[in-house]
Amino acid sequence: MFFNIPTLFTWTRIIAIPLIVGVFSLPVMETTQNLTATIMFVVFALTDWLDGFLARKLNLTSSFGAFLDPVADKFLVCASLLVLVHLKRADVFVALIIIGREIAISALREWMAQIGASKSVAVHMVGKVKTVVQMVAIPFLLFDGRLFDLIDTGVWGTWLIWISAVLTVWSMVYYLQKALPEIRARAK
Repeated sequence: MFFNIPTLFTWTRIIAIPLIVGVFSLPVMETTQNLTATIMFVVFALTDWLDGFLARKLNLTSSFGAFLDPVADKFLVCASLLVLVHLKRADVFVALIIIGREIAISALREWMAQIGASKSVAVHMVGKVKTVVQMVAIPFLLFDGRLFDLIDTGVWGTWLIWISAVLTVWSMVYYLQKALPEIRARAK
């Protein structure tokens, strides 16, 4: 279904992108921009869990929702990474690794689905861990300050985004290895 409650939550992640980007154009203090963008990112990122929960609970799962959900996640992460690169809080190399992997694995999954082998590139634990690390690193980098006067989110966010980049490469290698037998079979 194009519009149901879970799908509407998924759409909010796409709608969030210009809002998060736009926060950094507002004529307010940088700390206010950072806090606002961080809160928005966390709230919108939580809709990823919420839409899946509601789809299962209300029996409203759909192929459109299954398609849109990862697209919305990728848009939100990629847009946030570009903002962080622009703000010089994330290295462009990290953004290229993460965005490049998302494009490559999306294309691989599309191709594998077309040839009827999508199970070989089903979501794996490494990919899930990568996503969790990204979803912690990005708001830390958006906040870019001291949290509870204890945690320097800029430092922690930088470490976490680099860990995320390593996990990104690891998960891509994993998916490519899983798809390799099918790729070899089709190349003959």
